Amino acid sequence: MSEETASRSPLVLIVPNFSEGRREDVMDAIVEALQVPGVLLANRQADPDHNRLDATVVGSPEAVRRSALAGARKAVELIDMDQHRGSHPRMGAVDVIPFVPARGISMDECIELARSFGRDLAEALDLPVYLYDRAALSPERRSLTDVRRGEYEGLRADVERGARLPDFGPHRIGRAGAVAVGARKPLVAFNVYFAGADEAAAKRVARAVREATGGLANVRAIGFFVPERGCVTVSMNLVDVDATPIYRALELVRVEAARHGLVVTETEIVGLVPAGALVESAGHYLQLAGFDPDRQVLENLVAGAGEPAAGGRGAGAVLQPAGLGSATVEGFVSALSSDAATPGGGSAAAVAGAAGAALIAMVARLTAGRKGFEEVDERMRTVAVDADAARDELLRLADADAAVFDTVMAALRLPKGTDGERAARAMAIQEATAGAAEVPAAVADRAVALMGLAAEVVAVGNPNAASDAASAAHLLAAAAGAALANVEINAAALKDPARAGALRAKAEDLRRERRELLAATEAAFRARLPGS
Repeated sequence: MSEETASRSPLVLIVPNFSEGRREDVMDAIVEALQVPGVLLANRQADPDHNRLDATVVGSPEAVRRSALAGARKAVELIDMDQHRGSHPRMGAVDVIPFVPARGISMDECIELARSFGRDLAEALDLPVYLYDRAALSPERRSLTDVRRGEYEGLRADVERGARLPDFGPHRIGRAGAVAVGARKPLVAFNVYFAGADEAAAKRVARAVREATGGLANVRAIGFFVPERGCVTVSMNLVDVDATPIYRALELVRVEAARHGLVVTETEIVGLVPAGALVESAGHYLQLAGFDPDRQVLENLVAGAGEPAAGGRGAGAVLQPAGLGSATVEGFVSALSSDAATPGGGSAAAVAGAAGAALIAMVARLTAGRKGFEEVDERMRTVAVDADAARDELLRLADADAAVFDTVMAALRLPKGTDGERAARAMAIQEATAGAAEVPAAVADRAVALMGLAAEVVAVGNPNAASDAASAAHLLAAAAGAALANVEINAAALKDPARAGALRAKAEDLRRERRELLAATEAAFRARLPGS
């Protein structure tokens, strides 16, 4: 690892696979859950024939842990493996979660990250967890194929008779199945499609290509018919493209396919692929002599020259694509102080609310498990989890506030040369303005609800942290007040009196509740002061 790479914040990829590729509402809910603050959803791909959803998420080690847990929790809630059918091997609602080093983190660190996450996942969701690939605790579990042998039904039968027990979690397989958690190098999912419907031939090609049956090292392959395309495919996972590049796998597939009369019609990369793997294959097929990707690929050269730091000062300050949740404090306040329209007051309100939520979680954790607080132990643990979820929601709303203001600006830039254009522009402005009121209304609503939790932890939490709990209430009150100012200014621009009136009425209710909760919190705080 170079000094430059080591000095930059570490990034990890996770590639969770879920056993659902047909129900859009379920897939949307899982993907939304994955997008916690501090991560970037880099890819989402579903296959109805496989009945499988793949996602790629990148972020800091802690952020991707939270993302993986949130996505797994939603999948366990919505997917019943007893009802699942698809052509892809699977053993659980959330089937696999591999951790992949992306930048500034070693494979050994990813292995430890995967193992600790696997333990936490098993405890949090009462799920059987199997460690695989580099994270495996025993050689027989290095291969995902071996771990998943027999799929959901076969694994459940084996565990019932005391065989193939998980590394973590219960020794039973419920309706959510089991999950494999691992650490690995970047994997390339590469599919080759052939004309015709000869599935038996495709299976023979896959058998000749895959490592397990005498083919290429680092290649996993299956062959099957694809009904929606009306053709057959050999679907491969290339688990080490440094050792076995894409072009080598494709050439062997071509040779074996020709023996069975199959003609390649197209190929496909599913999800992300390392740039080096594409460059190497391009160099092979173009027969490039002396080609140096570091010097001759423009993007590599630019990246090597350094990149602007997030949170630079002035009008050029730019937040990372992952959103406000991944920005440094300096980066956020620098962006806030620039002459850019976003982020603005609504985003600042949401961030203040997130800080209040974080303080509530802190006080709850300083109470739970401590001697003398046994009666509220379970409640404080629940409060901590709820406050964490609210913090993530508020940070998402901070990004949403910036995004909805950009929508207003886009509407204002619409053409207005004809009567039709003017009418369409006016309608777009009104819809965008309504959104610009509704997002801060959601911030205020969440902040006021959290004030109730702040009052609770002031009253019954660890008295040594009572001032932190009271600080949470004041931050949340400020967040609600700032958000409601944004609600009112946008509601005033709405031409629909019913819509504007509903927003104003909601704002007034929240202001009244905010005053009452802040007064209750201050009274509770004074009661906890020494000598009271």
